[in-house]
Amino acid sequence: MSGLNIVLGFLVAVGTLIRDECLAVPRFLFAVLLAHGAVCTGASGNPAVTVTRLLLDDGTAAAAALGVAGQILGAHLGLVVARRYWALEMTDLHVIKALMGAECSTALRSSPAQGFCVEAACGATFTLLHLGLRRKPALLRVPALAATLTFLSHAGRNYTSGVANPALAYALTFRCSGFSFTQYALVYWLGTLAGATLAVFLYVGHVPRLFSKNLLYSRKGRVRGPRGRSCR
Repeated sequence: MSGLNIVLGFLVAVGTLIRDECLAVPRFLFAVLLAHGAVCTGASGNPAVTVTRLLLDDGTAAAAALGVAGQILGAHLGLVVARRYWALEMTDLHVIKALMGAECSTALRSSPAQGFCVEAACGATFTLLHLGLRRKPALLRVPALAATLTFLSHAGRNYTSGVANPALAYALTFRCSGFSFTQYALVYWLGTLAGATLAVFLYVGHVPRLFSKNLLYSRKGRVRGPRGRSCR
């Protein structure tokens, strides 16, 4: 699974890094996410999804850590390939990208505190939808998730770009000047994961990996737990 995570992180990073060449960025991003969801059913290039599974007590901490490491490594490799692609200077945009070199424009256009809240909201929104659709047919689930991520990216463009993916954020903006690595990590890693944790709590009523007492839903209501086929 870690090898697949590397590939997925790589593909998502490359697709997003070269999206500037398309005039209709939202449609291109939607197409990349749609292709990813359709081809890689059951796997993800997003560490937030991996951590969500861990919080649902699905899998071990070691497997989750290995998966996240693979996703971040894949995103980094995607950045390396994108740079080499730009170095070919096949278009005017490639020339500009090559001249920029290590310089880039940060995706974080707000304070770290505000950015943390925005990414937490994006992470919570995506994770809630992901949990709600995980047992739905792929024909419904994949376009819905792709559309949601595209919308979040567009809605958050003046704040954090609504990345909602710690690995992709690492490839897109951690190398850019303007903020420190710690500040980027606070926004794009802790913010997104805090949102994912909140989503698990709201959807299930507790965080199975951390505690078992349901604080939101009574047992007489609809079972919202992640385990067993009886949970619907």
